[in-house]
Amino acid sequence: MAVSPGMTDTQHRTWWDGVRPYAERAPLAALALGISSGFPYSMIAATLTTRLSQAGIDKKTVTAFSLAFLVYNLKFLWAWLVDGVRLPVLGRLGQRVSWLVFAGALVIAAVAHLAFVDPRASISATATAAILVGIASATFDIVIDAYRIEILEPRQLGVGSGMSQYGWRIGSAGAGAIALVVAARYGWSAAYLACATLALPAMLAGLLLGEPARRREPAERRGIGTAVRAVWQPFAEFFTRRGAWLVLVFILIHKVGDTLANLTFRLLFDDLRFSNDEIAFYDVGIGFWAYLVGIFIGGVLYARMGLKRSVLLSLLLMAVSNLSFAFLAAAGHSNVGMAGAIGFENVASGIGGVTLVAYFSALTDLRFTAAQYALISAATSVLGRVLTGTTAGALVEQLGYFNFYVLTTILALPGVVLFWWMSRAGLIDRSVGSAGIEGPGDARDGASA
Repeated sequence: MAVSPGMTDTQHRTWWDGVRPYAERAPLAALALGISSGFPYSMIAATLTTRLSQAGIDKKTVTAFSLAFLVYNLKFLWAWLVDGVRLPVLGRLGQRVSWLVFAGALVIAAVAHLAFVDPRASISATATAAILVGIASATFDIVIDAYRIEILEPRQLGVGSGMSQYGWRIGSAGAGAIALVVAARYGWSAAYLACATLALPAMLAGLLLGEPARRREPAERRGIGTAVRAVWQPFAEFFTRRGAWLVLVFILIHKVGDTLANLTFRLLFDDLRFSNDEIAFYDVGIGFWAYLVGIFIGGVLYARMGLKRSVLLSLLLMAVSNLSFAFLAAAGHSNVGMAGAIGFENVASGIGGVTLVAYFSALTDLRFTAAQYALISAATSVLGRVLTGTTAGALVEQLGYFNFYVLTTILALPGVVLFWWMSRAGLIDRSVGSAGIEGPGDARDGASA
């Protein structure tokens, strides 16, 4: 067996080798999975921030709602259920497909519940509804990530990550735009109900493609001892790898500045007196296309530069992109400034989405895909979300927006330095799991992945 080409030297690959996988079934399915993964995030992120702000809720309370995202950071606690628990009745569809259908239905129900909560009447009921959306969508993400990794061959991880990011952005931006437009005309309840239908693409993709060919069934679990091992074994396996603890530290800190900045953008736009239509056009519209451009650039960089150099470049770009919002804050209400800041931020995020998701996907062992990727993806933003929920609003009020975004840029630099050092020490290649290793059957054409 060999490490995927994307992990090492890529000079022998042609441009066609990088383009051809986009037409294969597994990457196309990753697009549909990404759409359904992205929309719930918007429901409790930018969209809910705008909804609360327009309802007259103060900044500290609004930013505290980002703590609802901590549910995503706890999903590794129940991810092993997705790997090993067979659902009654639905289980006949297969382990992954049945959970896709079940978790998708939970998300639809949770978003519908949030649709009918009034923040003015009860902020606590709104918080509870947001947490329920978080729990449902975190479970959906566990299944989606595991299914995506298992249907993709190692050579498709870069393209599949890009397609997943395309889908995520379509789902997130699409839901954000739909919500703003529908809310302006029919109210927030109708807006949330319309967005709930975006859970369907992942459910349909699973029903059409069926169970992943690369899926490896965990050992049979009987008795209390084996049940306990089913919980800790995925994590124990990861930490047997050389440099695993440093890899985990990088995962924890690399996105702190980015997360802290991103969840305050809508507060900045509201304070700068941008209208809903302006936010929809610049933040959602231009941001959407800029993100797609970033994903394309990320795919090209991944194919031509290899994972290590492309990730390092993307980390630098994501750090510097926060400064663009400092300049927007200094400029005031400027459509050109907003377009530039949103464009730069989303191009950088698109590049990082491809390279980082490809690396994190390759870290998993195919026996524990759901549990290990849940741990990795949960760890990527936990520190940023805690800081956002507990300090972001107060920091903005004390420092002002300009100094706040400069601070978020500085906080992103330790992750850049650590990844550079790990690359020099050879820890990146040594941390790869079986999902990033080519097996005997992985060199075939992926059209029927």
